[in-house]
Order: sequence, then structure tokens, then C-alpha cells
Amino acid sequence: MATWKTLLLQDSSSPLMEQLSFFHDHTLLVLVIITILVGQLMYSLFFNKFIHRYLLEGQLIELIWTILPAITLIFIALPSLRLIYILDDTNNPLLTVKTIGHQWYWSYEYSDFKTLEFDSYMTPINEMKPWNFRLLDVDNRVVVPFKTQIRMLVTAADVIHSWTIPALGVKIDATPGRLNQTNFLSNRAGLLYGQCSEICGANHSFMPIVIESVTSNYFIKWIYKMMEL
Repeated sequence: MATWKTLLLQDSSSPLMEQLSFFHDHTLLVLVIITILVGQLMYSLFFNKFIHRYLLEGQLIELIWTILPAITLIFIALPSLRLIYILDDTNNPLLTVKTIGHQWYWSYEYSDFKTLEFDSYMTPINEMKPWNFRLLDVDNRVVVPFKTQIRMLVTAADVIHSWTIPALGVKIDATPGRLNQTNFLSNRAGLLYGQCSEICGANHSFMPIVIESVTSNYFIKWIYKMMEL
């Protein structure tokens, strides 16, 4: 979870987020190299005393500074395209969860189990426990088994929302009248926090999402408990 002194990306909890972190580091390295190169060239231009009164063209240097940026963009574009296809690939999901965005809460349906659906509201301040996080905790968490491929079907009932969990590398729009699909796999047990990242009304930042990643045995017990209610 991101806190007030977190400057870098959150620790990844899924293979997809690991790949996104690697791509971020790769792109940042390219940007640092470009910044140093351009800075050195500007410093050299400002402080040298070279003068050429009759210089009218320089086709070689223009060719170089056209080809080099193109090659640089290729080094960024190829990993980016690879990552887009990885993020879009659904690999035999073992569990399907449908989420519906409302103002100002989420509804979840476990499609593989009959009558298992619930609403997830933000925990009010007067009901918070000492271990809860303000504006981030909910009354009903999304419980999923870790090391299991999960398919998430996302839609909305009123306006556009966005189901976002940074630690999983998942951000998908919830659009009324449209069913979007994404997938993720959690590497370890724990609590993963997120929020709706669309701006479509007052107080819209207060639509928290909490995923509880648990063992398969605990998940089965939770399913039985929820279906008995």
C-alpha cells in the first residue's frame, strides 16, 4: 500500500506488475541517458567559442539527429508492445469475479457460485477500527486465492468508473452498457488496496477497493460461510 512517504512504485504482488516495473525502469534509464546527452550538448554549445560564419547546412548531423531518436523510440516501443499483449492475455482463469461500479460503492458477484454477491462500501470513520485505513478500507473485501488465475469482468450501473489495484498492475474502466475483462494473479497472501481512478462526480475519490489474497483452503471456507448467510 502507498503511504505518505512512498516515492517509488509499490512492491508488485503479481507477475504483471513485475513486468510493468521492469518496463518503467527500462524507460527511465533511456530518459536519463537522453537527459545527460542533451544537457552535455547544451553545455558545450553555451560555453564553446567555435564560430563558422558561412555554415548554411549540415546534412550529416541532421541525418544523425533524425535516426537516433527513431532508434531510441524503437527501444521503448518494442517492450511496450510486448507488455500490452501480456496484459491482454487471459490464461485459463480458475475463478471469475464480476464487479459493478455504482455511486459510491462497488458490487461483486462470484459467477462460479450461485447467489454469492455483495456490496462493498467504504468503512465510515465512526465505525473504523485501529487497524483500518481512512478512506481505503471497506466493509466487505474481495477475497481471492493467491497463485490462482482470476478473471475480472467489470461494468458500471450509472457512470464511468475505473477498477484499479496498483500492486496488481490492474486498471480497467467500468463503462455502463459494456462488459470489460481483465485478469490477474496474486503472488502472495495479504491485503491489496486500490481506488476508483475516474473523476465523474463529487466525492468520487472515496470508492475504495480492497482485495484479500488468501490460501485456497481459507478461500473455500469463506465461500461456504458466505453462501450460508
